Amino acid sequence: MRPIEKEFKKRTGKTEERTRNFRGRDPMERAKRQEEDKTNKLKSWVPKTELGKQVKEGKIKDIDYILDNNLKILEDEIVDSLLNLKTDLISVGQSKGKFGGGKRRAWRQTQRKTKEGNVHTFSAFAVVGDEAGHIGIGDGKAKETLPARDKAMRKAKLNIIKIRRGCSDFDCACSEMHSIPFKITGKAGSIKVALYPAPQGTGLVVADELKKVLVLAGIKDVYSKTFGSIRTTFNLIKAGVDALKKTNRRDK
Repeated sequence: MRPIEKEFKKRTGKTEERTRNFRGRDPMERAKRQEEDKTNKLKSWVPKTELGKQVKEGKIKDIDYILDNNLKILEDEIVDSLLNLKTDLISVGQSKGKFGGGKRRAWRQTQRKTKEGNVHTFSAFAVVGDEAGHIGIGDGKAKETLPARDKAMRKAKLNIIKIRRGCSDFDCACSEMHSIPFKITGKAGSIKVALYPAPQGTGLVVADELKKVLVLAGIKDVYSKTFGSIRTTFNLIKAGVDALKKTNRRDK
């Protein structure tokens, strides 16, 4: 037991199980700490752009006003102030295993040869959303995992977009926004993703990593069909987001 844990147990009389929570392993405590960090960050935020100053002063209170007028977001605190976002990491890497195996993981590790030796680089791919029609993706690179994650999260917030949800499946006549309004198709690289409206209770019939994007976008039921090399996770997610952007069309 570390000295800080002994001091905590001595003062509070908590058990070893509660002591582990003090070390930050409890999900509830971790979420609470992240929320406090976010609040403190917004309190100490000094805007540098005109849009940021208007948001800080309370003149702009709706993210849709910014997106509908195509205003450029250059500070991620703008999005944090106007939306209650949830975040997730896309599994783009693979841990080492026997005979080329291993589990999927959030960090993709690459290396390059130099005179000093091998230089490692970590890549992360993040997705953010409020489960109510706003979604954003971003990637980040760094020499360590946590800076790469932070870069990806920041880029995802700066790339936030609004999508339109609805219910247009012939088998469903509800008025809830649980699916997409019509068939949409997106493309990235050699991958093509087609999404189709689905009735309530169908669920997300898509690839596992693409489910993370649709859940944070607030879509609960959808069919899908993919073409190309879907093992390229980067392009698979980009193709899915490209399809979601087309829900804003009014020609349907």
